Amino acid sequence: MSNRTEPRPRRSRGMGVPTEKPNNFKQAWSRLFIYMGHYRYWVYVAVLLAIIGTILSLLGPNMISEITDLIKEGLTGNPIDLDRIGYIGLLLVIIYASSAVITIIQGYIMASVSQKTAGSLRDDISEKINRVPLSYFDSAKTGDLMSRVTNDADTLGQDMNRSISTMVSSITLFFGSLIMMAWTNMIMMLVAVVSTLIGLFLMAIIMKSSQKFFVRQQNNLGAMNGHVAEIYNNHSIVKSYNGTSRAKREFDRINSDLQKSGFMAMMMSGMMFPLMGFIGNLGYVAVCVAGAIMVLDGSITIGVIVAFMIYIRLFTQPLQQMSQGLTVMQSVAAAAERVFGFLDEKEYEDESHKSQHIISKGHVEFRDVHFGYHPDKEVIHGFSVDIQPGQKVAIVGPTGAGKTTIVNLLMRFYEVDSGDILIDGISTKELTRENVHEQFCMVLQDTWIFGGTIRDNIVYCREGVSDEVLEEVCRAVGIHHFIETLPNGYDTELGYDGLLSAGQKQQLTIARAMIDKSPMLILDEATSSVDTRTEIIIQEAMDRLAANRTSFVIAHRLSTIKNADLILVMKEGSIIEQGTHEQLLNQGGFYQELYNSQFEEAEID
Repeated sequence: MSNRTEPRPRRSRGMGVPTEKPNNFKQAWSRLFIYMGHYRYWVYVAVLLAIIGTILSLLGPNMISEITDLIKEGLTGNPIDLDRIGYIGLLLVIIYASSAVITIIQGYIMASVSQKTAGSLRDDISEKINRVPLSYFDSAKTGDLMSRVTNDADTLGQDMNRSISTMVSSITLFFGSLIMMAWTNMIMMLVAVVSTLIGLFLMAIIMKSSQKFFVRQQNNLGAMNGHVAEIYNNHSIVKSYNGTSRAKREFDRINSDLQKSGFMAMMMSGMMFPLMGFIGNLGYVAVCVAGAIMVLDGSITIGVIVAFMIYIRLFTQPLQQMSQGLTVMQSVAAAAERVFGFLDEKEYEDESHKSQHIISKGHVEFRDVHFGYHPDKEVIHGFSVDIQPGQKVAIVGPTGAGKTTIVNLLMRFYEVDSGDILIDGISTKELTRENVHEQFCMVLQDTWIFGGTIRDNIVYCREGVSDEVLEEVCRAVGIHHFIETLPNGYDTELGYDGLLSAGQKQQLTIARAMIDKSPMLILDEATSSVDTRTEIIIQEAMDRLAANRTSFVIAHRLSTIKNADLILVMKEGSIIEQGTHEQLLNQGGFYQELYNSQFEEAEID
């Protein structure tokens, strides 16, 4: 079998953030089966092998019945036909061995199909993450998404194999044993069947009410992962605000819901085995009593009773297996709904048809841009500005004015509702997002530190960066000396939180931007996490970084943007003032108020 499935039908795209999906067992399994692609044909082979293996196992009881009758004849004084017994015994060994080999092959095929399907799902989820808009991540919890990638995908990979194999074998065994019992003796078959009707009825009632508990369990597990990931990633904030008790209460609440739903799911599942065991034992008793009466009447032989004792086990065993298989199938369906729910999320538009590719000179123009994160709440109102190559543009304003939103629109993290953004006269809508991203290097207030070495973090996605260039950049941002004090220098491993302070993390991200050769630069509160002395060093580094580049600087500290070629003052999503630092101060408007308020704060400090 190949490692990948054939191309699958394009999936529909849903809207909005993840919500609890309808509990549609049939639809979930139907879609999962379609998703398997050409692996379906291997499933057909596995199903056929499971049927053949089960049928072979059903041939044994009648042969054992014949051996029993031959032995009984010997006990009554007649000669025992040892040759016939030996022949039947050898045939039984061959039949049971063949059944075992076929079952092993079938299990291997289904295990391969299940794991490859789960692997394909993980690949698709990984690719999907890069295609969903940022608006999805604004509302979705990281832990819940991780749960879909790991727990739900693992559930599909592990349980899909067991559920399909178990159900096919059990159904074949159930109806096969029923047919063999009817062929052997109709009256005894009716006795055996009637004794199991109650079990079937009870099983149907229980299974009908159990699906909701498995769905609830999967959703609670996702909520648990989301909460744990959130608290772990923000552990210092939780501690500093004495939020431990609140976090624990929330954990206890989610854990309690998970415990209740898990308990109910396990209890429903656990009830099947003792129930089916009771039904099976009841069948043994009924067959023995009815069989003894019929033997006395001469209607059947003892060998028939022996055969029916085995058939009763083969008949009730699949009832237990089917109950287990249905339970597992419900778990798979719940996991599939969550995985496909994410795969159905709205994606960025397909850009494969876009052929335009530019190497920008740095000319950027906003033309009457309107935007809102929600359709009924616009946050950017008619934003227009023409920025020439090499200009340093500062965007200032109070919190919530829309400064970072402008950067998100410029990078095409979000699409404008109306208006246009042009780079060198070409609309960003006509360029691929990758091409737009290539035009910018970014230093944001949120630092990006990845697991790996310091060197890996700085030269991220850049090839051929020499040690000399690396050290020069780190000296420029003032972090080289600190790196040299570490045991392994630039090869020191960092965790996701690392051993760096917030300011040192920011210095690393600035060094990463200096390595980049993109024609434009975005600095969003780049010095918000550093002290005054380090800020001066970084400011000098950023001035060198911004040389001959069109740069966009978002800053609350107005002292850092005095030398900007153009300052845009934003308030409530609109540009209310623009000009140089001196021009805006002379106007005596909102910018002057902002500047003077910071100056007064500095004097108070």
